[in-house]
Amino acid sequence: MASDPEQPRLSSLQKGGSSGELGDAQEPLLNGVHNSENYSVLAAILPFLFPALGGLLYGYDIGATSCATISVESPTSSGISWYNLSSVEIGLITSGSLYGALIGSVLAFNVADFLGRRRELILAAIFYLLGALVTALAPDLPVMVIGRFVFGIGIGLAMHAAPMYIAETAPSEIRGRLISLKEFFIVLGMVGGYGIGSLLVDTVAGWRYMYAAAIPLAVIMGIGMWWLPASPRWILLRAIQGRGNMHELKETAISCLCRLRGTSIGDSAPAQVDEMLAELSYVGEEKEASLGEMFHGKCAKALVIGAGLVLFQQITGQPSVLYYAASIFQSAGFSEASDATRVSILLGVFKLIMTGAAVLVVDRLGRRPLLLGGVSGMVISLFLLGSYYLFFDNAPVTAVVALLLYVGCYQLSFGPIGWLMISEIFPLRLRGRGLSIAVLVNFAANALVTFAFSPLKVLLGAGILFYVFGAIAVASLVFIFFIVPETKGLTLEEIEAKCL
Repeated sequence: MASDPEQPRLSSLQKGGSSGELGDAQEPLLNGVHNSENYSVLAAILPFLFPALGGLLYGYDIGATSCATISVESPTSSGISWYNLSSVEIGLITSGSLYGALIGSVLAFNVADFLGRRRELILAAIFYLLGALVTALAPDLPVMVIGRFVFGIGIGLAMHAAPMYIAETAPSEIRGRLISLKEFFIVLGMVGGYGIGSLLVDTVAGWRYMYAAAIPLAVIMGIGMWWLPASPRWILLRAIQGRGNMHELKETAISCLCRLRGTSIGDSAPAQVDEMLAELSYVGEEKEASLGEMFHGKCAKALVIGAGLVLFQQITGQPSVLYYAASIFQSAGFSEASDATRVSILLGVFKLIMTGAAVLVVDRLGRRPLLLGGVSGMVISLFLLGSYYLFFDNAPVTAVVALLLYVGCYQLSFGPIGWLMISEIFPLRLRGRGLSIAVLVNFAANALVTFAFSPLKVLLGAGILFYVFGAIAVASLVFIFFIVPETKGLTLEEIEAKCL
């Protein structure tokens, strides 16, 4: 615990004693004027790259599993005696990681602020490694499902901690680009999973090799996160909450910031840490976070914004639209895309291109324009898809255009921006718990849409169902326009002061 001499220092920061440090905090928060964040691009890459491997592994699991389920059911190439699986058993294999991710999100709620972002990502890498090993070596179905579940816990932890670590360590000028690039890595992982899966799908026991391919990536992620420093903001949060010696923690934060920014930071690291400390004290981060606070004041508003975005991200039909991709391409006569794996690779590459476009412009155009423009395109595409299945089934080109419009607009908006906003919007002392709730909502909504899709399709028909998704997308536009703030170019402390 902090010694008594440290306490007046915190008080002067909070109340504006003779040191005048409060005035220093107010100016950047109110006027957007803060110390220049000098950084080396090369030094900024690694603090992004190793956390982003968590997203790459998540995407790889999606792509590889779509091919692994084909391999594991094959009498000739499965390499096992228990290949004759029911639809429920195949469902357990495909959704096992989703259940694990839900548990991982709940686990993150309780351990995130205690462990810190870096150690949580190390833990995620360990779960990834164990899950991949158990799945690849599974002697029977129950062990395979356990492996999928363990891998899923890694997904839940990684999808929670990675955006936080990147947001808290990235320079403000490129924060949006780097967090959006994590979505690019997820899509890249999906394309890689589809590609490796298609190469191994006819190999004897190919599914084992598909899952084993995640092992070296998990090891690299774990070693990389072990080497990287902790988040300076998390260290300073512990300092102002009295969870250690103020001077020692401040020196540690300066050292971590120097490693994150490289030699370009020069002598400005202490000044930047002082500014962070003053801003955190100004916005009241020194108070201990309680569970009740999650649903009051600033955090309640942040929770509405974050959970609302990831909820709409899923219930606007993203899993369902992709479900129809193969049949849409087939009906349009694209023989090269008649195979489901090829369709997945084709769409994956297109998603990669559109996500790359979002990465390039997010810090220049801002979050709101991309969300409003992209979701508007999704609305048009969903109503076009609904009309195709109800009225224009003899014009398959309409469906192909609508499908590509939907995928492209999703990757410009909800895909990267949803993850970006939830990593920025929560106050620091509640960011760990707030983000875990948002991630839990994301995976729960994904599960709901996935499981409800088939009965709803039977009940309503594909055309009406796409109209329903279109109406939900209209509601999400209203939500974005009136509720979601612009955070472009602001420090995390300025976002808390100005947007909540």
